[in-house]
Order: sequence, then structure tokens, then C-alpha cells
Amino acid sequence: MSEGADAERPERPLLRVVRGDATSEEVAALVAVLRATASSASSASAPPAPPRRWGSPGRAVRAPVAPAPGGWRASALPG
Repeated sequence: MSEGADAERPERPLLRVVRGDATSEEVAALVAVLRATASSASSASAPPAPPRRWGSPGRAVRAPVAPAPGGWRASALPG
């Protein structure tokens, strides 16, 4: 399209107050909420972060300790 065709076509408003008398502050607050909702919806499509393991109950479970030199030391160390 040419620039002249865009100038002739009236632009439709994105938001229209149908009932009541909204102030400019109320409309601005509504636009801010809608914008925040739209941005959170776009971030929902991002892949989820991998789960954190530091609080996992599986960390409290340790491997069995076999009797060996230094076995008593290995029994107290995490891992």
C-alpha cells in the first residue's frame, strides 16, 4: 500500500468504552493491566526452567558406605 492509502483509512481504536464514563487514568490503568497480561502470556511459551536440585529430598539419601580405609570419613561427607 502507498502512504496515501494509509492516510485515507481511519484507524480503529484498540479500546472503546462502551458503558460508563472512564477517566483517562482508569483507561491507562486498564491498558497497563492488559499489556502486563499479554507480556506474561508471551513468556508462558518460553521453555520452563530446569528444576532446582538443592532442595530435593533425594540429596539427603547417600550411597551406602562399604568398610574400607577412610570409610568413616566418606560416611560423613555428602555425595
